[in-house]
Amino acid sequence: MSSNNYWLAFGIGAVVGASVALLYAPQSGAKTRKRLRKGIEEAGDYLEEAGDYLKSQAERLADEAQKAIRSTKDQVESAMDKATDLVSDTVKSARALV
Repeated sequence: MSSNNYWLAFGIGAVVGASVALLYAPQSGAKTRKRLRKGIEEAGDYLEEAGDYLKSQAERLADEAQKAIRSTKDQVESAMDKATDLVSDTVKSARALV
């Protein structure tokens, strides 16, 4: 079975299954639609809250990353300054010996 035929059969099966489920539902159509609408609204609210949470977490992680970058930059600059001073002192000592 090719991929297109598989997805076509899957789609037809999903539509038929949903139709049968609605026909044999223990509630009226209006009640079912109301429950579906409420479920969709709740899902929308949940997704909005999840998006806000993910946004705040991303901002927090970005701030932490910036702090880590600044700290690492400061440490590298300090190490470079110490190495420069050490090389300079070594050159001065070598010149004094010569």
